Amino acid sequence: MATKKKHISENKKKKDSKVKVALLGFGTVGSSVARILATSKFPSIELTHIFNRNVERKRTSEAARTVASSVVWTDSIDVILRSDVDIVVELMGGLNPVEGWIRKALTAGKSVVTANKQLIAYRGPGLVKLAAQHKVHLVHGAAVAGGVPVIPGMLQGLCGDQVTKLSGIVNGTCNYILSRMEAGADYATVLADAQQLGYAESDPSADVDGFDARAKLCILSRIAMHAELDPDAVATQTISTVEAIDFTYAKELNCTIRQVSRAELDGKLVHARVAPMLVPLASPMAWSHGTQNMVVVSGRFGGDVVFSGHGAGGEPTAVAVVSDLLAVAQGCNTVELPIKKARGDR
Repeated sequence: MATKKKHISENKKKKDSKVKVALLGFGTVGSSVARILATSKFPSIELTHIFNRNVERKRTSEAARTVASSVVWTDSIDVILRSDVDIVVELMGGLNPVEGWIRKALTAGKSVVTANKQLIAYRGPGLVKLAAQHKVHLVHGAAVAGGVPVIPGMLQGLCGDQVTKLSGIVNGTCNYILSRMEAGADYATVLADAQQLGYAESDPSADVDGFDARAKLCILSRIAMHAELDPDAVATQTISTVEAIDFTYAKELNCTIRQVSRAELDGKLVHARVAPMLVPLASPMAWSHGTQNMVVVSGRFGGDVVFSGHGAGGEPTAVAVVSDLLAVAQGCNTVELPIKKARGDR
């Protein structure tokens, strides 16, 4: 009887406990994630730690006003690694030193949610194995296409098909630039606008030269076609050489120009490329404007499936991050989602 009571007590404690979350990075996406968690008020999720360099500047920023006073702000990664958090949300980007931090977090038994496409493109398989060894999760649905659920859609909705081709627009910054140029603007002006709006970095090369899209294409190829591509071996071409006159010529061919990421299975080979390409005006990709992303997945049995939505900006990406966070948390505990009573139509 005593053993049974102890078992019930432990189960009740687990049910009543909250899933504790640490946030690495309080930039555009990180602050949006914190705001969503604060305003949505998921009862079983608790943001307990925020890590950032120059942490005082972040803690006193306007974006920090939605953060609970109980949250620990720190510029020491060891504080996060030694804490009792269940999930680490990584939004710093890059490979070093982030890869080392993620490995330590997984080894310490903490699940990880990340939007870091370079990390997953270059180190994904090894990190997935490490997570499995320590019986934790590594989820990266936000690494491709921002708020568009391309990765969850492939993993859950298309896993029964045999994907033979991927093609799409996976960089919202380039799509913003090229669709504005299609309307008559020049490259330099639109790039400056994109930087001012936060769509492009001060150094825009990762976007305009195709490196960001290349990483995302490698991630999608791994998931959809089970093909491990070396990002550095995938051909890329910059959009910075595209001129207004090119859109005039494209229009004469009933086409427009978009940065297209494409991978196609040919036997045991995968042909992959990222470049500005002619897109027929009748194609769904030609209809994608602004920061919209669009991915067309072609399956042997199911045919074409299209994913579309906004792929740039803090809030769309933050939605994907929080969705991944909730999915992982549900594996850790029973997560109570906020439900409001609503009146139906009469």
